[in-house]
Amino acid sequence: MRELAGDPFYSLIRRYDRCIIEYCLMVDDAPYQRLLSHKTAIEFAIRKAGEESWEDQPLAEERRRKEASKLLLPWTCDLEKARAVPKDASSFLFVPEILRKERWGNTVYGSNWDNDNTGGPIPYWYAFLEPPHGSGYTPEDLRLVNSALFPAGPDALEVYEWTTDWSDYFEDGHEWWGAACWSVYDKQLQRFVTLLASATD
Repeated sequence: MRELAGDPFYSLIRRYDRCIIEYCLMVDDAPYQRLLSHKTAIEFAIRKAGEESWEDQPLAEERRRKEASKLLLPWTCDLEKARAVPKDASSFLFVPEILRKERWGNTVYGSNWDNDNTGGPIPYWYAFLEPPHGSGYTPEDLRLVNSALFPAGPDALEVYEWTTDWSDYFEDGHEWWGAACWSVYDKQLQRFVTLLASATD
């Protein structure tokens, strides 16, 4: 696996500085092997996210930790525990309409998903539109992001939703807001997109 670091999508997503989803675009030089390739993609993405989290550390602390181990991540991972279920690409890319804004500022969406704030799995649209401290993003913003990520639309996509019990990367989300891990293979572009989400207030 190698990241498509120069993809224009990264310039677009930087404009959404309140987005808590960690996107990673990559290609695999090995032949496509369905679920095995998806698992390799999420392993690459979690390692990439770990490298980026070191960049947030003060320089001396970062250097000390990196010297301790080149493979050390700021969280534990046990990919043997990771389980995936195939997801319909159209329902994965579902973007609800805003029905109304309630008096206390909550947004009510046209969706059959009921947010019970128990730290369980969340839909992609919710991860983008409703991070713990709000974003101000609209359904149109999500449509723009999706069209940049998946220009051929849902018919070209193979999507897996992964459990989030295999890494403590997801622990913050398990507290309350939710956690998510998806891998998407675009058959037309022959690339993977992974999406990791976990946050708390």
